[in-house]
Amino acid sequence: MALAFDEFGRPFIILREQDQKTRLRGIDAQKANIAAGKAVARILRSSLGPKGMDKMLQGPDGDVTITNDGATILEQMDVDNQIAKLMVELSRSQDYEIGDGTTGVVVMAGALLEQAERQLDRGIHPIRIAEGYEMASRVAVEHLERISQKFEFDISNYEPLVQTCMTTLSSKIVNRCKRSLAEIAVKAVLAVADLERKDVNLDLIKIEGKVGGNLEDTELIYGILVDKDMSHPQMPKQIEDAHIAILTCPFEPPKPKTKHKVDIDTVEKFETLRKQEQQYFDEMVQKCKDVGATLVICQWGFDDEANHLLMHRNLPAVRWVGGVELELIAIATGGRIVPRFQELTAEKLGKAGMVREKSFGTTKERMLYIEHCANSKAVTIFIRGGNKMMIEETKRSIHDALCVARNLIRNKSIVYGGGAAEIACSLAVDAAADKYPGVEQYAIRAFAEALDSVPMALAENSGLQPIETLSAVKSQQLKVREYPFYGIDCNDVGTNDMREQNVFETLIGKQQQILLATQVVKMILKIDDVISNSEY
Repeated sequence: MALAFDEFGRPFIILREQDQKTRLRGIDAQKANIAAGKAVARILRSSLGPKGMDKMLQGPDGDVTITNDGATILEQMDVDNQIAKLMVELSRSQDYEIGDGTTGVVVMAGALLEQAERQLDRGIHPIRIAEGYEMASRVAVEHLERISQKFEFDISNYEPLVQTCMTTLSSKIVNRCKRSLAEIAVKAVLAVADLERKDVNLDLIKIEGKVGGNLEDTELIYGILVDKDMSHPQMPKQIEDAHIAILTCPFEPPKPKTKHKVDIDTVEKFETLRKQEQQYFDEMVQKCKDVGATLVICQWGFDDEANHLLMHRNLPAVRWVGGVELELIAIATGGRIVPRFQELTAEKLGKAGMVREKSFGTTKERMLYIEHCANSKAVTIFIRGGNKMMIEETKRSIHDALCVARNLIRNKSIVYGGGAAEIACSLAVDAAADKYPGVEQYAIRAFAEALDSVPMALAENSGLQPIETLSAVKSQQLKVREYPFYGIDCNDVGTNDMREQNVFETLIGKQQQILLATQVVKMILKIDDVISNSEY
């Protein structure tokens, strides 16, 4: 793009390859951008809430994903439009920061864009709309802080954490087992949490899945699960009080790094070479036995001779274990990863109360359980399910539940779900609009209307009359202003009181939703010139 002037000094813009470019300016550009954002939000709107629908997405290589997790749907969708990509980024940032609420944040942004379009039609300048939204979001976030309640819990009483995780899982495909899965998620987080620092490292929680069995068979293992078996079929399948040598060096003779060639012209020389190799293996195995190891876990493979020797010397071994798994095993057992045989000492061995191999179903698939570890700071959630898609979706659901539990440990405040928090904020923002004398007042009222879109979508997806239901709940909240826990009764329990239904959401998750959605909408409204390659 270049700026030029004609003979009268009037500026004009020259676009390179102008015939291949399309250009939208001013109100047209804003309308086109808003339409793109709304289109993405409309896709996710039907996935919101406990009665939300799932989406089936087929990848380029034919693999199918069934999910109602907003971030996953948008990740898998092939989006070309730049504004639609902003919505994908919005969902992803909510997923990275909070882990839950990825659908709600996009629905919220879509509603804000829809309201902004109406304000633009009234002739209000986009910057004034953006400023009004910014003011309204501050009011909403402060009001959330006021209506939030603190949850007290400890290691022995973790019921409040379970209730909040159940709210997250109720909108997933796994909601029939939400109680047991929520308990597993909370126990896993508390096992690895540093409650003094209010920090949780989710990398220490490994999620494994195996096709077969029921969803109810999902279990929490205080230790590590490795998708490997013993390297020799005759090795013992169960080792109690195991001392584990964790090696990243291969069980094979050392190979020089340079290019080399060995000329063998007599049988004696070959015999010498073979004995030398055997001696290497002998020394390696003996070294492991001498330091007191009763199980060897190796990152690399070892050839049949080494395998035979290990079997012969009663030293069970596991090979081809991945680097991440090795690190987790080292953390759980309190061992050290050893890169050279010369450095192997008794202090570097990990300790586990039980190592056992378990086979599944009629197949020959086996897995290795490393349990009762010296340091149970690493745990594994082992998921069973009818098919691969079910297991993948359960993994995503458990990840959301883990993130919610982590957020509650960081910040104990909760707000009520079922659209109750949004309705309370909508009323607060609407009331605050009167204090602003300028044009922004219209934008602030529009923000209050946009907040109603989340409870409206919940009612719609639950098969209720959306406007009627929302009006009834809103009037209930208006009557009792200091009790903002009336929400949409999605599950048809017969009460709108979210305390009775135990529907809670984390405060930081809700605040983040409002802030992120407002930021993205402000960015979209400030674009007034779009230059893009034409379609053909």
